[in-house]
Amino acid sequence: MNLFYKYSIILIFVFAVIVLILLFFISAPYGKFLRKGWGPTISTKWAWMLMELPSPLLMTFFFLISQQKHYPQIIFIFMWLLHYIHRAFIYPFTQSGRSKPYPIVLVLMALFFNCLNGFVNGYGAFHYYSYNSSWLLSWQFIGGIVLFLAGFSINKSADEKLRLLRTDNPGEYSIPHGSLFRYISSPHYFGEIVEWTGWAVMTWSLPGLAFSIFTFANLFPRAISSHRWYKTQFPDYPSDRKAIIPFII
Repeated sequence: MNLFYKYSIILIFVFAVIVLILLFFISAPYGKFLRKGWGPTISTKWAWMLMELPSPLLMTFFFLISQQKHYPQIIFIFMWLLHYIHRAFIYPFTQSGRSKPYPIVLVLMALFFNCLNGFVNGYGAFHYYSYNSSWLLSWQFIGGIVLFLAGFSINKSADEKLRLLRTDNPGEYSIPHGSLFRYISSPHYFGEIVEWTGWAVMTWSLPGLAFSIFTFANLFPRAISSHRWYKTQFPDYPSDRKAIIPFII
């Protein structure tokens, strides 16, 4: 198991490198970048639920069968489910204007990754790594949980602003404003990167690091593409707004 587990973590690092390179040349074909030529599609709402489902299920499974259920592990499972229950069961069905189709090939790729990621992080947090109650006072745990909650808040706030924008402007794209949208085009991606960086610090583990790097590799190029798209579509797009890191990029 340990050898398989270690190779699974390495595989996520490899995927991160491949995804980072590919997404600078090919925009993933969903949302504003949806286009023909990617095979059969399904409803975006059901696509999101199916893709994200393995993550909360696997993490819960590894928690339940673990004999390590100290306060750190309880907080780990709470934080993970805080994100993924919302992402799998609430977010997809509360988004206005989400009638666009979603390529099944992307669903299958995301499904495979989330199974792999749920396995390495679930097994890691509750079986491979050891945490006792003293971990709650470590700088890693305190700093990580602050980052996680800050990223979660940023991500959900940006998602809500985009949802309201779609409600007010059904069937068309508009320029988002307010909060971090004043500084960057994709605060929802920025928030998620911060969130999973917090997870990596909080768990201080290789699977946590692998997931945070993959999250960056997946979202950073899309944020750059989205920023360019907004500037192309809207001549009055704020010239001082960056793509994903305030005042920098």
